[in-house]
Amino acid sequence: MKVIISGGGTGWHIHPALAIADALKKQDAAHDILFVGASGKAEMQQVPSAGYAIEGLAIRGLQRRHVWRNVTLPFRVTMSLWQAHGILKKFAPDVVVGTGGYASIPILLKAAQAGIPTLIQEQNAHAGIANRTLGKLVDRVCVAYPGMEHYFPATKLVMTGNPVRDAILQPTATKSAALEHFGLTSGKCVLILGGSLGAKNINESTHNMLEALVEEHVQVLWSTGPTYYEHIQERLTLRQRKWVRVHPFIKEMALAYAAADVVVSRAGALAISELCAVQKPTILIPSPNVTADHQNKNARPLVQQGAALIVHDAEAPHMLSQALLQLVNDKAQQAKLSQNMQAFARPNAVAEIVQKIHSLAKTP
Repeated sequence: MKVIISGGGTGWHIHPALAIADALKKQDAAHDILFVGASGKAEMQQVPSAGYAIEGLAIRGLQRRHVWRNVTLPFRVTMSLWQAHGILKKFAPDVVVGTGGYASIPILLKAAQAGIPTLIQEQNAHAGIANRTLGKLVDRVCVAYPGMEHYFPATKLVMTGNPVRDAILQPTATKSAALEHFGLTSGKCVLILGGSLGAKNINESTHNMLEALVEEHVQVLWSTGPTYYEHIQERLTLRQRKWVRVHPFIKEMALAYAAADVVVSRAGALAISELCAVQKPTILIPSPNVTADHQNKNARPLVQQGAALIVHDAEAPHMLSQALLQLVNDKAQQAKLSQNMQAFARPNAVAEIVQKIHSLAKTP
């Protein structure tokens, strides 16, 4: 089977695309997979690093803050559509898959127009512009939240959940081995995640409560984001350095989850899917800086069902410390949150998406 997978321009669309590609290759190494992304964006480095070929399009996203930068957008869209047409003609895919982001629009649009089977995967409770644009044209829409008929034709919807990497679904490390990997010792540990770029308010709130955590003998594994890493590292006291491990970005997420008793995280759709898969007691801090408040919408079902706690971004400086310390010291509440998370876990999501890809391609 020949499959084109497209998703990117913004970071959270790349990981589900790679998870789908990995599942296809694991199923049959003979599958021929080509990625299509936006030239100059993160996928152009991350995809080759994962072992896949990628073609870049001239497409760029709409600039809401710097409107003058949209002057070249019509040219870029036209050029990208021509590039997409050429890629489809040369590669001749059996199926084209999109995981969101403006990079996916030209190739999915051209594929649908050419009668090539198409599928998109929407990670969030609030569908992104790219997928909403493509939803009426593609053959199948795989989603992770109920109520998505608000954005897509109900007849095309398939509830699969979000793809989660095998390493996270099938962890091999014990907590003690994971703690040792990060230079920590046995005992309580919290994992702080601000998303791939980091989150200033979460970082400041975490720094302000470090002494309280240390007093309680709680270790901290902290992903700051690359922009904030050096500044935070410099601010740590000698005492804090014994208890805190700071990273600009944590690649070994399976080990990070294994090390943690409690997690503080943004409410990105993929982060939530991973947290539900590992069923870690979590405090969600939705980002206020995303389109249509979709992180709050992602978090709401879990909070309503008692599967996660929530601290709003503006409240984090004065509420996070108390909420985190209370949760770290309350084993009963941790167990309740973990148990309620089970209802949201979709460990077979990527297998179901792969099955839908096969059915569209009419292959066994």
